[in-house]
Amino acid sequence: MAAGNFVAYYRVSTERQGRSGLGLEAQQEAVRAYLNGGSWRLVAEVVEVESGKKADRPKLAEALRLCRLHGATLIIAKLDRLARNVAFVSSLMESGAEFVAVDFPQANRLTIHILAAVAEHEAKAISERTKSALQAAKARGKRLGGFRGVKIGDDARAASLAKRKAAAAARAADLAPIVAELRAAGVSSLGRIARALSERRIPTARGGDAWTETQVSRVLARL
Repeated sequence: MAAGNFVAYYRVSTERQGRSGLGLEAQQEAVRAYLNGGSWRLVAEVVEVESGKKADRPKLAEALRLCRLHGATLIIAKLDRLARNVAFVSSLMESGAEFVAVDFPQANRLTIHILAAVAEHEAKAISERTKSALQAAKARGKRLGGFRGVKIGDDARAASLAKRKAAAAARAADLAPIVAELRAAGVSSLGRIARALSERRIPTARGGDAWTETQVSRVLARL
């Protein structure tokens, strides 16, 4: 039985299909049937309209951002098509978000790891073919650019601090569209922004449910 926060991600292949709702309604019905019963909250439904010519997935990025903000699980209607999409697999892996596929509820992060491993294998094969081509070019006397190595320091404390700063900056970036929306609506003071974020049930960085002016101030400083 479903429980917790969810963000639904739907994908339709063409602009015409996106306008008509063909395929979209079936995905929505599948998601709602899966969520039927239990203690759950559908935070948002995000629709990606793909033309087939663009590799970027802006709506997927938006859905993952909402998952991070609300501590939500990404829910998709069908895994089979998305599993073959390298952009989807890599984005999901990098986001660290949990997910559930209605047509394959047994799938988990291990499944995605396997899919990513297959994609990585393909990338490695391409890389090896490229290296072979470069070596062949070098053998023919063509001058190639050298590799400039990067020395990695062993200061664990500095690395940990940098990691925390990067996480805080990423969190602020996720909040930026919501803060901009609030300001455009006239919500400008730290206290009012804090109340608005709390009312929207967006967790704080520590997982709390009540924002303070200090926390908002820190987010704004990073923005």
